[in-house]
Parts: sequence; C-alpha cells; structure tokens
Amino acid sequence: MTPLRRLDHVAIAVRATDEALKYFSGKLGLEVSHSEEIASPHVRLTYLDAGNTYIQLVEPLDSEAELSQWLAENGEGLHHICFAVDDVLATVRGLSLDGGSPSTATARGRMAAFVPGLRMHGVMVECTEFREEDEFRTARA
Repeated sequence: MTPLRRLDHVAIAVRATDEALKYFSGKLGLEVSHSEEIASPHVRLTYLDAGNTYIQLVEPLDSEAELSQWLAENGEGLHHICFAVDDVLATVRGLSLDGGSPSTATARGRMAAFVPGLRMHGVMVECTEFREEDEFRTARA
C-alpha cells in the first residue's frame, strides 16, 4: 500500500447543490473551486475551497442511483472522506478488508476509487490521485 499523502476532500451528500451552496458558500464563505457532472456514477460534484482541503458536495442526478437510495435512507450529510495517494489502485487494494475489486471513476481529471467493503467507523473511504500542486495550496487570507 502506498502512503496517504493528504486529505483531498470531505464529501457531503446533498439533494440539491444550489440549496447547499446557500449555506456552504453563502454563510461559510467557501468559494466554488470546480464543478462538474460525471456519467458514472451520474452525479454533480462541486468542490469548495477550504484552504488545505476541499468540501465536495455530491448530488445524485439519477433517482435510481445508489447515492439517491443512500440519501433516502440517511438524509443529507457526511458521505465519505477522500485521501490523495500516489497509486490509487494499490492503495485501495491494500486498504480493502475483503479483497474486492475497486471500481474507478474520473473527477477533476483524476482517477478515484472507493475502498470496497470498508466503512471506517461508519464512513466510506475513497482514494484519488495525488498531484504535487495540491500539496502547496494555502488558505485564503
């Protein structure tokens, strides 16, 4: 397993990104750094700059998607934490408790994968590709 380099983001599952932004951007003052829709899973990802990490708002765009079901059961809130690593697949396999095969996705131009079968104290863990330029981001003044 390769070492965890840094916390990349904390993901919050939301029903509607625009509503969530009223709080996270409007009240907390966090700036949107990046937003995109990905096809698989079909979600909208919105990254808010929190200085040394991101808050990621995850909105399902398919009512039959796993995330939609998760929201129905759990409500909005903490969904997963994501660590930046040098080798996503090796790290995910090393962290996996059951040796399951990870499925990958691409967001922000980076490979990412959830650790199969792992809920660390009730929280899912994801890994994404580390990029050197992220190591030197600093908080806004």
